[in-house]
Amino acid sequence: MERNTAKQKMLEGKPAFGYSLGMGSPLAAEALSRCGIDFLLLETQHGSWGHDSAIAALMAMAGGTAIPMARVVTNEYFLIGKLLDQGTLGVIVPMVDTPEQAKAAADACRLPPRGTRSWGVGRARVFGDDYGDWIDDQLFVGVQLESIQAVDNAEAIMATPGVDGCWAGPADLALSMGIHPRDMGNDDRHARALERIVQACRNTGKIPGLACPSPEEARRRAEQGFQFLTAGSDAGFMLAGARAGLQTLGLT
Repeated sequence: MERNTAKQKMLEGKPAFGYSLGMGSPLAAEALSRCGIDFLLLETQHGSWGHDSAIAALMAMAGGTAIPMARVVTNEYFLIGKLLDQGTLGVIVPMVDTPEQAKAAADACRLPPRGTRSWGVGRARVFGDDYGDWIDDQLFVGVQLESIQAVDNAEAIMATPGVDGCWAGPADLALSMGIHPRDMGNDDRHARALERIVQACRNTGKIPGLACPSPEEARRRAEQGFQFLTAGSDAGFMLAGARAGLQTLGLT
């Protein structure tokens, strides 16, 4: 059995931290999988991954300790199933605004009788013949609450059977409220919406999560009660290092 150590930490009430990978580089995935972070999230919605490169990244991550997860392009049964079949142990489904959409996401992730996922695997066969016996328990299923409609429906969404938690999208949430993402950190309406998400998760016994641009922000949000936290991205870290180098060289 493959143990989802990131999910286990969250079930114990601890935060799990991850890095988002959007550059489409299996080499970056391989290196970061060994750095000690709890999980890596393949960003297939906005990132530069194709199906083959995502499989290559999952293969590259197999030798590391980070749990392989992915954000799917959209809440679509076959797209979710394809990523599961290639060996992801966590799935994030974007733009979930209603309990009905949450149920569709959860059903696509869980095998019968808990859901409607099709039986069959691709690369996930490397986990062994008992894969079907444990995957429903080890898999982390997160839905994205990234609109004010989703916040209004947060408790009903999080109460959906098969949904383990959420990964709030702060920028899209801000836009849905008429707030530019660059101003969201200074707007009390946005802060209250995020507090409502945490409370909805507490009321339903689910895991609250948030996309954060940096380790510092992720640490601060963990103290507010968020547990499933991305703490930066491959591109963000590379550019930050490059900018720091420019300062050292006196080029800025």
